[in-house]
Amino acid sequence: RGRARRMSVEVRLPATLPPLFPGLPRRLALDAATVAEALDEVDERWPGIRERLCEPGPVLRRHIHVYVNGERGAVETPLPAQARVDVIAAISGG
Repeated sequence: RGRARRMSVEVRLPATLPPLFPGLPRRLALDAATVAEALDEVDERWPGIRERLCEPGPVLRRHIHVYVNGERGAVETPLPAQARVDVIAAISGG
């Protein structure tokens, strides 16, 4: 399958992830054409992170939200050059 042109983007991860994945920074610069490609790239470097963020399908887990340049996104959302991707873990209480 053909991939779209990959753009340099900044991915910001929730504070809950670095303690689980040694060496994982909160901010990463990577080349990706979609949110899914960005998550694949992070998962290549820190295996297992995708399972924490996505359900099989792939679709984002219910408590995970992604914003691309401030707009709500999904795994298929395309990433323009220099996009800022914020991965947010929603807090639920009880």
